[in-house]
Amino acid sequence: MQNLRKFSPLALLSVLALAGCRQDMQDQPRFKPLAKSDFYADMRSAREPVEGTVARGQLHEDTYFYTGKIGNNPGDYMPFAVTEEVLARGQERYNIFCAPCHSRVGDGNGTVPARGFPRKPPSYHIERLRKAPLGYFFDVMTNGFGLMPDYASQIPARDRWCIVAYIKALQLSQDASMADVPAGQGVPSEPPPFELPGSGATLPVPAPASSNAGGEEPK
Repeated sequence: MQNLRKFSPLALLSVLALAGCRQDMQDQPRFKPLAKSDFYADMRSAREPVEGTVARGQLHEDTYFYTGKIGNNPGDYMPFAVTEEVLARGQERYNIFCAPCHSRVGDGNGTVPARGFPRKPPSYHIERLRKAPLGYFFDVMTNGFGLMPDYASQIPARDRWCIVAYIKALQLSQDASMADVPAGQGVPSEPPPFELPGSGATLPVPAPASSNAGGEEPK
């Protein structure tokens, strides 16, 4: 009994202290967005970030890499080496984000305009776009142009550059000559000769017949 009397005041004090520190979860000390606050002299609860603060991963020191521009003008070089992996990545991203409008070959006859979109995108193979600098394509993907929205939030900067490299490869594929083929390298589109089974003789593969839309007899 004597021990109980000895610890009773201490236990009572502890209970009172804990009761005073209670904070229900639904009553947390916080600022409501855009609410008035008497704590600050300007009465604003929303505070500006500390001057010079940069979010992690958003320093963007390489201006050309993130804008495609040198000053106010589009640049005309890739910010990293173009490899087979870069072109493969560019093709993959292009087919996902660009081909629905621009088509797989870049002529503007994609699925979206074919199904009634009010304006067909220009072909990448017109003279103006064949001569356009690389940074121009990057800037259009980043900021949009005309009816085309920007894709900066969907496509990371490096992937946008990969797409630029692939667009240039598409342009070359539609406007290349035999002089552009490296010495000793065959042209993939050339069909191999056809071998007659069991004879050892080979014949050239005939060219595909042209369509006869008018129904006229061939001459």
